[in-house]
Amino acid sequence: MELRIDNLSKRYPNGVQALQGVSLTIPLGMFGLLGPNGAGKSTLMRTLATLQEADSGTAALDGIDVLKQKDELRKVLGYLPQEFGLYPKVSAENLLTHFAALKGIGSPKERREVVNALLQQTNLWDHRRKHLGSFSGGMKQRFGIAQALLGNPRLIIVDEPTAGLDPEERVRFHNLLSAIGQNIIVILSTHIVSDVSDLCGRMAIIHQGRVLLVGEPTTLVAELQGRVWKKSIDAADLAAHRQEFQVVLVRLFAGRTLIHVLSDTQPGPGFEPEPPDLEDLYFATIRGFIEKPALAGQVN
Repeated sequence: MELRIDNLSKRYPNGVQALQGVSLTIPLGMFGLLGPNGAGKSTLMRTLATLQEADSGTAALDGIDVLKQKDELRKVLGYLPQEFGLYPKVSAENLLTHFAALKGIGSPKERREVVNALLQQTNLWDHRRKHLGSFSGGMKQRFGIAQALLGNPRLIIVDEPTAGLDPEERVRFHNLLSAIGQNIIVILSTHIVSDVSDLCGRMAIIHQGRVLLVGEPTTLVAELQGRVWKKSIDAADLAAHRQEFQVVLVRLFAGRTLIHVLSDTQPGPGFEPEPPDLEDLYFATIRGFIEKPALAGQVN
């Protein structure tokens, strides 16, 4: 089973070109869609979730035309949007039972069994009778995954699921996503690089509505081996270094400004080699420092 997206485009009435000829083939397992805010991630996710129309292009999941057979797709879809509302005075157990009925699980006995299993799976069993208004952000996200898992979906879409979560909840949520992403397609849309590096066997980088890079994170990062250099500089020298070098990453370290630069050879005095990681790849890609021909086999 795979989700195949071909030449998908979307322009909003205000003139913003949100998607520009997006093509992706997404296999079973966890797939990371990585890009900055405004890159087109949510537009793509909402289109695949049948919540808005594309201007052109196609998408198909295991014989289902995603854009034309919306009702068929919804039967096998689980969706956790970036923002979703919950009834604050309803318990997790009651609302999930209500969602199960809406999903077509008609038997009260079956609904009870399914709801109990999902509350256990998402580590919400002990909180099942609490009002959702009392839930933390991480608990709400786990409840969102529980409702997305109703009906044994074949495709789950999660849009920016860990934004705003504390480190402990992020780890808990990562573990949950890893567990459910074994035998179905899970698309994780995020701007948080560590979410993709920790969870996804394949990924794509999207920027300004275009897919810039596709492949396995470890393979893509390996392409940068020997090309990333680091240097500690004064903050006042940053602008000059940006003009002279391909600066992919800037962070503060021990009161100094640490920069990563992309270069095939040692860029200059004071630079030391640095093992590349997904963050280097991501920023080098969206800043336009990585030429597509060098990684042509990874781009759809």
